[in-house]
This record gives sequence, C-alpha cells and structure tokens, in this order.
Amino acid sequence: MSATPALPGSVAELRALVLEQQKKLEQQSLFIEQLLEQIRLARHQHFGARSERFSVDQMALVFNEAEAAAAATAMGDGSDIAQPDLLGSVAVPAHRRAKGGRRRLPKAFPRVEIIHEIDAADCQCGECHGALVPISEKISEQLDIQPARVRVLRHIRKTYACTACEGQLVTAPMPAQPIPKSLASPGTLAHVAVAKYVDGLPLYRQEKKLARIGVQLPRSTLAHWMVKAGELVQPLVNLLRDQLLAHDIVCMDETRLQVLKEPGKRAESQSYLWVQRGGPPDHPIVLYDYDPSRSQRVPIRLLEGFSGYLMTDGYEAYASVCAQYQLTPVGCWAHVRRKFDEAIKVQGLLGPEKRKASLASAAMLKIQQLYRIERETRSLSIEERQRVRQQRAKPLLSEIRAWLDEHLPIVPPRSALGKAMNYAHKQWPKLTVYVDDGRLPIDNNLTENAIRPFVIGRKNWLFSDTVAGAHASGNLYSLIETAKANGIEPYAYLRTVFTELPQATTVDAIEALLPLGTSALAAQRHVEHG
Repeated sequence: MSATPALPGSVAELRALVLEQQKKLEQQSLFIEQLLEQIRLARHQHFGARSERFSVDQMALVFNEAEAAAAATAMGDGSDIAQPDLLGSVAVPAHRRAKGGRRRLPKAFPRVEIIHEIDAADCQCGECHGALVPISEKISEQLDIQPARVRVLRHIRKTYACTACEGQLVTAPMPAQPIPKSLASPGTLAHVAVAKYVDGLPLYRQEKKLARIGVQLPRSTLAHWMVKAGELVQPLVNLLRDQLLAHDIVCMDETRLQVLKEPGKRAESQSYLWVQRGGPPDHPIVLYDYDPSRSQRVPIRLLEGFSGYLMTDGYEAYASVCAQYQLTPVGCWAHVRRKFDEAIKVQGLLGPEKRKASLASAAMLKIQQLYRIERETRSLSIEERQRVRQQRAKPLLSEIRAWLDEHLPIVPPRSALGKAMNYAHKQWPKLTVYVDDGRLPIDNNLTENAIRPFVIGRKNWLFSDTVAGAHASGNLYSLIETAKANGIEPYAYLRTVFTELPQATTVDAIEALLPLGTSALAAQRHVEHG
C-alpha cells in the first residue's frame, strides 16, 4: 500500500494545496464536459437529423433573455432557465401550401394514341335499340419508359475513281470524332459521363448494366473513354476559367479526393478537388480543379489574374492568396450558423428549457434574422438589396458583435459554444463585408451545393485510379455543373459538345459551345440533340 502523503503543516500551505486541487478538479470537469459534448455530437450526427433548421417557435427568445439567464447563473442560483414572462412573440410569415395532385406530363414527349372502342355487337341502345355513335372522348395519359435504345452507326465512306485515266482514288473523309478509331459515338460518351458524374453510377456498375442488354464493354475501356473525353473538353474549361476570373466575385471551397496512383504519395493518402463558383451573375460558372495538395499554393495558382471579392470558409490557406493579390475576403455565415447549431445539439442532456435559454440559441436566433432579410430581398435589385441590408442587417450585426464581446471571455474556449464564438470572432471582419455590396451572398452555400454531386458520386466510386482520371473528372464535372447551373440538360449538352467540338477550328466555334445559355442557336442545338 502506498503511504498517504503528509499534509502541509501551516494554514497557508494547506490553503494553497486546496486551491491547487480545486483547480485540477475544475480542469477535469471541463475536460469531461468537452468529451460529453463530443459524444453527444457524434451520436446526433450518426442517429439524428442533419438539418440545421432553427425553429423560432420552439426557441423564441431575444438577446437580453440569454443575458438575464447568464446573470442569474453568475449570481449563484444555478438557474439557466429563461422566465416565461421574458419570452417574446415572433411573427411567422405566412406560406402557401403547394397544391397536390398528379402533374401533367411534358408536352415535348411524343404521344402514342391507343384508341379504345366498344365492340360492334355492343353499339346498340339498350332501351330503343338505336345505334350508339361516338359523341366525346375521355383521355388519360400514362408515362411509358422503355430500356435504352442501342443502335450501331455504320460510317460508309465511298471511294471515287477517275473513269478516264484511272489514275486517282479519292475516299470521302470521316468527320472528326471525339475519340478517333473508337467504338464510342458522341451519344455513348455523353451517356457514360452523365451516368457517372450526374447519377453517381460507377463504371463497374455501368459495365454490368450494358452487359444486360448485350453490350460487352469492360470498365477499363469506359475509364479510357472518360479520360479522353476530359482531355477533349479542356479548351472549353480554359475559356470558362478566363470568364470566371474576368469578374470580381469568386466563391471557393475544397473537398477530399483519393487517387490511387499518385506519384510520390501512398494510395490511401488524400488529395483534393478545389471548386470555384463565379462568372456573370446571370450565367454562373462552376469549375473543378484537381490538386494533390491542400496548401496555399493551390488557390494562388487558381486565382492568378483575379481581383475582387473572394468568399471562403475559415481555412487559413485562403489568407495568403488574399494578401498576395489584394483580394477582399468575404466570410460565410452558414459556417458560423453550423457551429452554433452543433453547440445546441451537444446540449441534448440539458433538457428543453435549458436549451431554450442557452447562449447558442440566442446566437442562432439573430443569425436566423439575418437570413430572413436575405429571403425577403431575394427578388430586389442589387441597389435595393444593399439599402435594406444597411438599414436592417447592419444593426443586427452590431448587436451580435456586442453580444460576442460580452460573453466570449466567460465561455470555455474549448467547449462547442466556445469554438463557435471564437470562430465568429476570428472571422468577424469577413462576415460583415456582404452588407456593403448587394451582389455578395450571405454564405457560400451555392459552392457547397456544387460540391455535393461530387461527394455523392465519391460515395459510389470511392476514388480515382490515376491523376489523368482525376483531371478528366474535374473537367467533366465543370461542364456538367455549369450546364446545370444555367438550366441546360447535361446529356443533351454533352452530346452536342462531343459532336461539334472535334470539328471546331476557331475560337468563336469553341465559344459557341460554352454552357452559358448566351446563344439561342446553342440552346436550340441542345434541344435538337436531346
């Protein structure tokens, strides 16, 4: 048995020992609470709803209620429950419920009429025995979907000879193909690309799907086609990048990507796909760029020649590019909201009344008011939106700043709430920029939405095999997501590109194929090839 340590002989030494032990207990309690927060958050992420929606009906409060609760705690009564008479009423805007029922099928689909008639023996009146004649029709429609229609395109190149001297033979030239000497037609390439990059269908599943209809194509061949298709569209991606950098607002984000055959890296290591969104306001551009690194050199490379606003999350790599190119950094309120939402979710063991009066709920309410202003000004002009932001959002931002200054020093920095408050504090200069320009969004959600199709696809095909495949995927994602952002159907667009791009010999001909919807002729081609 270990000997009991001797107690100090003086009162002063004993007091110091007690204070030291008390400090250790406080640190242990704080550490245990942080672990519990992580456990509650992990449970919620695994089992709970992922929505960040914050209900003002369930947590209706104003800032001074949270301050009153904090003051009560400081006075020693241990209560963190807002009093009922402090709760204010919040007006919920009216909404219209969408009318139910079956929607009409698109008129563009061909109609096959199936006429249903009464047998001739039954075309007699049961009362007067007169003949029954048609007087009207009752029409109902059904959607009929057939399996993929597969056909073989036979290119017959005729050879001509001179009948006089028989000295010259001329063979009709073959039109330029997306992949020379390949079985893949433009329609086949578009089909495989859309299945993988839009529908998230891995190539090995497409191989099995094609085999069921009698087409034997190994996944290695399909992968080779996608790499070649990605290389083919590089001129379009270059033109899109030029247009994106020519405008003064770019939003960026990045997500992980595993590449098995990356020179100098292990197969299980992570690389990254960087996403940029910007370009003309009416014709957004979404670009994907593969890089094995997540360092600051990547945005410096991608944004060379750009000047203006750069919206990102709090990742520090973007600070260098803003400093080097003198860009104006813009913060994302969605990331701030997400961290306060996590702080609310980790309070799952505190009970509903304490969650109502929590500081995180108070912050969420104010952030929700900022978003309400954005919803109400969505249809306004840029100038009018900026004016409303100055009148309504700017005072709210001042309230949030004062609230942070008051409560930040007393909240444990390593708790979920402390992390949320410190994130907002560090990002604050960037978070207030959007109110000074009506063109700027309040958050980076559109860029995150552009990442989502890639993330969904990654869950199915898991990784890229080679660097060439990763670059090709970035190019094809760029065209597809830009087309979707401009209201263009991806398959019809890619089929047009794979048909006409190999034959384009001028910059104007290539620009006409950009998925920006600026040309009525280009839009018509998308429809015709659909």
